[in-house]
Amino acid sequence: MTRRVAVLLGGRSAEREVSLVSGRAVADALRGLGHEVTEIDVAEGFLARLPALKGTIDVVFNALHGRWGEDGCVQGALELAEIPYTHSGVVASAVAMDKPMARVLFAASGIPVPEGDVFGRDAVLAGDPMPRPYVVKPLNEGSSVGVHIVLPGSNGLSPDEPWPFGDRVLVERYVPGREVTVAVMGDRALGALEIQPVGSFYDYDAKYTAGRSRHVVPAPIAERDYGEALRLARLAHDVLGCRGVSRADFRLDDSEGGLGLRLLEVNTQPGMTPLSLVPEIAAYAGIDFPALVDWMVEDALCRS
Repeated sequence: MTRRVAVLLGGRSAEREVSLVSGRAVADALRGLGHEVTEIDVAEGFLARLPALKGTIDVVFNALHGRWGEDGCVQGALELAEIPYTHSGVVASAVAMDKPMARVLFAASGIPVPEGDVFGRDAVLAGDPMPRPYVVKPLNEGSSVGVHIVLPGSNGLSPDEPWPFGDRVLVERYVPGREVTVAVMGDRALGALEIQPVGSFYDYDAKYTAGRSRHVVPAPIAERDYGEALRLARLAHDVLGCRGVSRADFRLDDSEGGLGLRLLEVNTQPGMTPLSLVPEIAAYAGIDFPALVDWMVEDALCRS
């Protein structure tokens, strides 16, 4: 059935450029399926357009990334306008984006997370808040924006580096080992993929620059670890109250006597770029990109 779909893309977050690529890929796929698609670069004045938008579309495909787009803000506006939209709702989006709060829920549900706590940035600049190695993260950014790994013998945070992420940071114990991610679609985990970055870790450039990382699907890890990653990803999806598609990112220390799996975060609006992980995992599960985005549109409409 032909749908009238508005694809929200761009926005004002640090992940604007990624969102533009994701949104255009989604829009092209939906047009190829025969849907009537409108691309909307979300900027100033978007809220004022919502009342008029409601009568011209059937559903919104939210391809925004980062703050304001996946933290419950746009979701709340769409709820008030009574417009169906893809991905998770207000509460799940807000909690997943708030890394310290999400950690509390995961740990309470038996999902292992790295040791960590919230510190003032000034305190971290003044000295190591925990023994090295550790990871410093903004409280509510995605795509590894602002992430620093502080290793033994390396420089810590620099007070001269621009830091537009607030005066508090999350500091977590660095988990050695492998980078594993799992896609969840509705009520099932589709599969696990291992990311093998060319550099020291899977940073923003490795995520969105061709040739900076290798993706192996299915992840070549022990069967017990593979099954446990799928179980924990589905559990995290449910604990947050996610809907539609989500992605759970893990570190796996599978060395002898290692820590095993540790959940780093759940992304309620995974990237949909040509280098993105969820489309790769879905393809492994037999779901091509057009079928994936079409399912997301229909899932949003069913929930409305």
